[in-house]
Amino acid sequence: MNKIPAEAPKACSLCPRLVAYREANARAEPAWFNGAAPSFGDPDARLLIVGLAPGRTGANRTGRPFTGDYAGDLLYGTLKKLVLAEGDYRADPADGFTLKGAMITNAVRCAPPENKPTPEEIATCRPFLAARIAALPRVRAILALGSIAHESVLRAHKLKPAHAKFSHGGEAALPGGRALVSSYHCSRYNTQTRRLTAEMFETVMARAKALAFV
Repeated sequence: MNKIPAEAPKACSLCPRLVAYREANARAEPAWFNGAAPSFGDPDARLLIVGLAPGRTGANRTGRPFTGDYAGDLLYGTLKKLVLAEGDYRADPADGFTLKGAMITNAVRCAPPENKPTPEEIATCRPFLAARIAALPRVRAILALGSIAHESVLRAHKLKPAHAKFSHGGEAALPGGRALVSSYHCSRYNTQTRRLTAEMFETVMARAKALAFV
């Protein structure tokens, strides 16, 4: 049996609807990345941050998670404030921005229409998430951004959703001595409606960092 890689191939063909969407984007914007966005960060990470999926004009355009969309401003700004990143984030993969002790990935690696992957697409992509986690032996905490990422992390550890109900700031134990910390997604909608403030996000990420670097 072939081993599942930690990163999906750029031209992954597993989800027909996502492939069709990617190809349509490539026809409209051939200079964009238009592929399964790879994880980004420190290969010796102790903290793994799991988002939902690439945004059409974010990682689908730039090839780096949360780069080029509104959510990245808050995410990367908070990482730098907590000394988990170095450099100046300019929403460009060539900006030289690096992560320290942290890595970012997505539950679904290809951009979905309207930012809404189907349950089948989430399940199909989950082996890549499980492989990504397995390839980071030093990870001690996982920060899930949103309920879909939260559930995907649980299922990647062969746990049922009932193991830990999603809530902002919620914590749960994972196999291997890891901790799961969950947050509302740092999307434009959540921040503009103040469901998630910068202060709330910094607090939950600081908690995940504390658990990661015990």
